[in-house]
Amino acid sequence: MSPTTTPAQERQERWQELCRDPSLQDLPYKIETNERGQIVLSPPKAAHSDLQGRILDAFREARPEGRGLPEFPITTSGGVRVPDVVWMSEGRLEEITETGDPPTRAPDLCVEIMSESNDWSEMDEKRALYLEAGAEEVWVVDKDGAVRFFGKQELEASELVSGFPERV
Repeated sequence: MSPTTTPAQERQERWQELCRDPSLQDLPYKIETNERGQIVLSPPKAAHSDLQGRILDAFREARPEGRGLPEFPITTSGGVRVPDVVWMSEGRLEEITETGDPPTRAPDLCVEIMSESNDWSEMDEKRALYLEAGAEEVWVVDKDGAVRFFGKQELEASELVSGFPERV
C-alpha cells in the first residue's frame, strides 16, 4: 500500500479481498470486520430474518420515497460493519457510493437487530460508529421486536420515519 493510503481505504481494500476469497463465498454467515481487519461471523436465525423483513415492509409503507435495504456494508473507523437494515433518502445512495466500496458514509438510518450473541455494549459501539459515519439515526430492535430510536441521544420516536411503530 502506498504511504498515502488512508485507514478507510485500507479497510475498503481488505473488504474487497474478503469478497474475492473463494473460501468465503458460500458461508451461511453475515460477515463483518473489526478495526484490525479480522473477520467477525454472525450466524443468522429465522426470527432475525423475519424481523428484517418486517422492518423493510414498514419502511416501504411509512417512507415509500426512500429506500430500505438489508445488510448494507459501511466502512467505519471500527472496521466494515453491516447493519441488519438501512434506510436512505432519495439521492443518498449515489452520494454514498461515491465514497468507495464499501462506502465510508452511512445511510440516513441504520438498524441493528439484537440476538443472543449481542449485548448493549456492542450495540452502543455500533451506534457510535454509524453516527460517526454520517447516519442521522440508529435503531436497535430487540429479539421481541421492540424498537429503540437513537440520534445523538435516545429519542422517543424516529424523526426520519414518523409514525414508525415502537414494536415490529
